[in-house]
Amino acid sequence: MAKGKHILVVRFSAMGDVAMTVPVLKELLQQHPELYVTYVSRPGFAAFFENIERIQFIGVDFKKDYNGWTGTFKLFKHLKSLQKFYAVANLHDNLRSNLLQALFRLSGVSGARVNKGRSEKKSLTRFPDKVLKPLKSTVERYADVFRALGFSLKLSHQLVRQELIPNDAVQQLTDNKTTAWIGIAPFAQHKGKIYPLGRMEAVIKLLNHQSLKLFIFGGSPEEQAIAQEWEQKYQSVTSVINKISMQQELTLISQLDVMLSMDSSGMHLASLQGVPVVSVWGATHYYAGFLGYGQSEENIVADDIACRPCSVYGNKPCFRKDYACLYNIEPQSVVDRLQKFIDKEAY
Repeated sequence: MAKGKHILVVRFSAMGDVAMTVPVLKELLQQHPELYVTYVSRPGFAAFFENIERIQFIGVDFKKDYNGWTGTFKLFKHLKSLQKFYAVANLHDNLRSNLLQALFRLSGVSGARVNKGRSEKKSLTRFPDKVLKPLKSTVERYADVFRALGFSLKLSHQLVRQELIPNDAVQQLTDNKTTAWIGIAPFAQHKGKIYPLGRMEAVIKLLNHQSLKLFIFGGSPEEQAIAQEWEQKYQSVTSVINKISMQQELTLISQLDVMLSMDSSGMHLASLQGVPVVSVWGATHYYAGFLGYGQSEENIVADDIACRPCSVYGNKPCFRKDYACLYNIEPQSVVDRLQKFIDKEAY
């Protein structure tokens, strides 16, 4: 192994959270050329770290190879055999990552873990008596972990374009670029984050009248079925769900003029490629710290209803029962926010 200080970084899920760690690590390594990183996460996220010098990615299957407490101890022994680590950066702060950090501490390796600001976020999301103020961004919370380990780190919070060269699989989906390309990531894990699909279709219908190319991103079979229906109904729409690999998706995203996304992984994948995002927020709020790295608050579409945010992750049922925070957003307002990116380029 190369000489220098080797840091073990752990962040196991979710996709958007792992993606948010990438720009932090890039800037850390740029500012500290003596550092090397071993990053442990789920195998599906390996594409985020390709072509980043001095990062070794280790994909871990927690359901099969490293299940339960005994699996975590097995993982500890495996990682310990790979390298003499200088420190452990725990960017997850869950039971598994904390146990892994504790095992390394017992073996003489220091560590630090992320402060998620749970009490502040509880105050932000309660209703009534909400404390509506911006909290520290998640990327700065990640950066604080490395600062606690003794490494100075200043984040730029700037988008950096990463235009990748499309391969044959991507080119077969896209053809040549003769108009503005818009990515649409309309799905999220929780209902409180999802712009109602009927309204999202209305956005697509409005955009379909312009000379544009719309690419739909997602993952599950249910999302794939919805995207295929839109693809059949609207000439401008192409679904990429389950048609290309994660690395190929990132390549396509790098060619977009803008991404339309929820407060979800689509926003963070676009940020990795330096692509601006128009983001739609419902039950959640960017004050909680999850706005995509380098993204502008000016490109947020949201309603100012008094009860939002009611949730950090969008997983709480709407106490009003009507999800007014999302239904109050008119499709035309979303299109209007996208328009400056459509008009920006001449083809």
